[in-house]
Amino acid sequence: MRLGHAITVLLSLFGLVTVGVSTDAAGDNWPSWRGSNSNGVAENADPPVTWSETKNIKWKVAIPGDGESTPIIWGDKIFLQTAVPTAEKSSPASDAPRSIAKIPTAPLKFNVLCLDRETGALLWERTAREEIPHEGRHPTGSFSSYSPVTDGELLWASFGSRGLHCYDLDGNHQWSDDLIQMQITAEFGEGSSPVLAGDAVIVLMDHEGESKIFAFNKKTGDPLWEQDRDEPSSWTSPVAVEVEGAYQVITNAKNYIRSYDAQTGELIWQIAGRTDGPIPSPVAAFGNVYCAGGYREYSIMAIELGHTGDLSDTDALVWHTEEESPYVATPLIYDENMYVITGYRGQLSCFDAQTGKRHYTGQRLEGVRQIYASPTGAGGRVYIAGRKGTTVVVKHSTKFEVLATNVLDDGFDASPVVVGDELYLRGEKYLYCIAEK
Repeated sequence: MRLGHAITVLLSLFGLVTVGVSTDAAGDNWPSWRGSNSNGVAENADPPVTWSETKNIKWKVAIPGDGESTPIIWGDKIFLQTAVPTAEKSSPASDAPRSIAKIPTAPLKFNVLCLDRETGALLWERTAREEIPHEGRHPTGSFSSYSPVTDGELLWASFGSRGLHCYDLDGNHQWSDDLIQMQITAEFGEGSSPVLAGDAVIVLMDHEGESKIFAFNKKTGDPLWEQDRDEPSSWTSPVAVEVEGAYQVITNAKNYIRSYDAQTGELIWQIAGRTDGPIPSPVAAFGNVYCAGGYREYSIMAIELGHTGDLSDTDALVWHTEEESPYVATPLIYDENMYVITGYRGQLSCFDAQTGKRHYTGQRLEGVRQIYASPTGAGGRVYIAGRKGTTVVVKHSTKFEVLATNVLDDGFDASPVVVGDELYLRGEKYLYCIAEK
């Protein structure tokens, strides 16, 4: 089993479950939007605790266009996605019924950017597609909410209805696939990042049309399998977990949380979902997978891996709560603690990930009203970025303790990224590199 390089093993409670990442990625890279182990933790990292526009800013660069894409990092390169308006004018792209969606009227360039990690300088920029989106987006959303993924040799960037695109790390195009045109409820916009599972790159497309999950050969782009899904719109990304020597791809959804065999697409297990329109992605740890959501219904579920069939109403459900669940942010599992944003409010709760025991709930994060970004763990701390530019740093502990409250001149929906002693925050206008100076 490989993801371009050797596998770093994340031991489960029973020693049966691993999350596949490269050993190189564990310390010096951030290869997917939730990091090396897809859990939001930067092992052995020690970024700053405090910063401002005049303190501990190594560099700050403007990012063109609109995007909530969390950056990824490999070696000395940073990669992210954006949607850049063109000067060309066009007729309205949609005559859909009145909604709160922002309807595009001009072509956008769906771009992949590569920046120099040391200076923030642009190394290359590629336009994967240029077109007028067929649908609008939520006023607080983006036409480029997806994040890329890399194995250190190739890079995969999904723009959903605008296709899946593969480049090498120098920006040379390798292959593209058109995927399908999505129809998102209320034209809220798309957003589900691809995931790697062995030699496959997986794309989830749940929408109001014929929902599907696809697997492609990561090197050639050849289709490996696809499965129809009876699911409405969601914005969650899959997670790939190795269980007893084989990869499973796990998806969070309204009707069912499902696990697929990454090689064949065969359904391994499913369990009834508990929430509408899920956005948080699954997280695997301690032999379990954790799925959450907080729109209309509220739910956090810990599901034991290693089972098959329909797990609804079985003891495979290790624990479940209908309180303090997140609406947008994916939970952070840091050692035995699970940190959860309540709804999308500026409140933090902490659970024991193995038992569901509450350590604290609904603790107010001063200066933060709304949170879309997922929390990140590093250096014995939890970093929580707010939509209006305030990032709160909390002690990694079963007791709530705020270590710092930091304010920048931007708003943050992308999740914090940490590599070594540097913290990266992608805002509405800028990308910041924060490091001790």
